[in-house]
Amino acid sequence: MLHNIDVISSNMAAPVNSVGKTSADRLQVNCTSFQKKTRSKLISIPGTRPSVQNGQLLVSTGVTSLDYLLGGGLAVGTVLLIEEDRFDSYSRMILKYFLAEGVVCRHELFVATAQDNPDEILQELPAPILDDVAVPKPVEQPRLTGEPQDSLDAMKIAWRYQNLPKVQSALASSSRFGHYYDVSKTMEVEIRQAAKCHRFYLPDHITPSSAAHRVESYSALLKSLQEVIHREGFDLVTPMSKSRNILRVGLHSLGSALWGDDLCCHDKPRHSHALTTFLYGLRALLRSSLSVAVVTLPSHLIQDRALMGNITRLCDNAIALESFKGSERETNPLYKDYHGLLYVRQVPHLNCLARQLPDHKDLAFKLKRKQFTIERLHLPPDLSETVSRVSRGEPVGVASACGSSASGTKNLDF
Repeated sequence: MLHNIDVISSNMAAPVNSVGKTSADRLQVNCTSFQKKTRSKLISIPGTRPSVQNGQLLVSTGVTSLDYLLGGGLAVGTVLLIEEDRFDSYSRMILKYFLAEGVVCRHELFVATAQDNPDEILQELPAPILDDVAVPKPVEQPRLTGEPQDSLDAMKIAWRYQNLPKVQSALASSSRFGHYYDVSKTMEVEIRQAAKCHRFYLPDHITPSSAAHRVESYSALLKSLQEVIHREGFDLVTPMSKSRNILRVGLHSLGSALWGDDLCCHDKPRHSHALTTFLYGLRALLRSSLSVAVVTLPSHLIQDRALMGNITRLCDNAIALESFKGSERETNPLYKDYHGLLYVRQVPHLNCLARQLPDHKDLAFKLKRKQFTIERLHLPPDLSETVSRVSRGEPVGVASACGSSASGTKNLDF
């Protein structure tokens, strides 16, 4: 059961029979029998808002552009699957964004890992950017005296590029949701310790030498999460008088050999249903609680594509990250402004029959000095012209010569 925002309005009073009453009595009855239609106060949970599309309760992932792709945020009671990049750099960063947003919103955390201790991930959370910090505005250059305005307008761009449509690469909504973070700094200890965090470190629960290590690791994780949800009152059975909160669940690198799983080691794994069974139980547990989960998975190591498809369908949202690190695209001038590509594998259809697909499928991400962003991938004008000439069958030398001449005339034609 998903969590909608129920608005309860007061009912209109029953009509009163005014036969046999004076006009003054009827006027008094009309003034007192009808009440203004108002909305009752909703249960306020910090860091949440209702979706304008389906009324679903949403939380922020910590990445504003990712919230935009997911339809405004991550719905409570759902699972977001992140297919890791090869070096687990950017998928781990998105997970830390998700946990950092929970710390700032005073949500409770549940972090489960098999290799690194959960405290190591919590110590790497990015620092939030305070709202009261003034943003410096660009200084406008003074105009030279005697320089006509028409010449300044004409020198903005060459005539051959004036009619090209402007590409809006940034992904953002009109209303702000969530916070901004500085990845060059770590969160202060006082802020991090103020949040309540539940940890699950696999070596503390399962010994690697056990025969049924693959099956016991996921069952122990699901049991531990279920105990936290019931003990802390995140299930819907808890009385409404108690103050509500959100539990953010972060599960790092499920399906890897560190969890004792053989999905990444064999073409035909013996325990291929261990992870799918866990995801089925996880989604059922989140549906009946005020919880939301982000799961990372090394999909590039899983050989069975059919099994990977089943894992994706058992999650509500699914995205994949492809890093340029160590590949030919890292030195390709076409992708010089980006660090990788992002693919939307699956979007949920909550309380509706049709999914709301993103308006753009060509997406890329980049890590700036302080911020991780997702943008629309588009070709610059020069590269797009070169590619179009090559696609028409012209020799590469002719295309490059035309490109060089075009770049030269761009500075002359005003």
